[in-house]
Amino acid sequence: MVMEQTILREFQKIPGVGKSIARDLYALDYRAIGELKDAEPELMYERLCMKAGKHLDRCLLYSFRCAVYYASHKKHDPKKLKWWNWTDKKLRGKLTMRV
Repeated sequence: MVMEQTILREFQKIPGVGKSIARDLYALDYRAIGELKDAEPELMYERLCMKAGKHLDRCLLYSFRCAVYYASHKKHDPKKLKWWNWTDKKLRGKLTMRV
């Protein structure tokens, strides 16, 4: 339990990741920010929907995209550290936002 809480707090260092999304990452078997490097946000989202047995809010996908970006880069564009800049609409036609 102590280790789980430590991991959840670590995930919350990622911009846009609060307690709920940290628990989601933990439920997907991630145990460190580094494990998110080069992960597939869409697959993460689909797996969590399957675990939940229902469609989940797409904002979760946008948060996963942001978290993977954060973990995959040493230098960060401040705009890319905001989950709402990872929506499908904002990404459409913008190759620079891809993870």
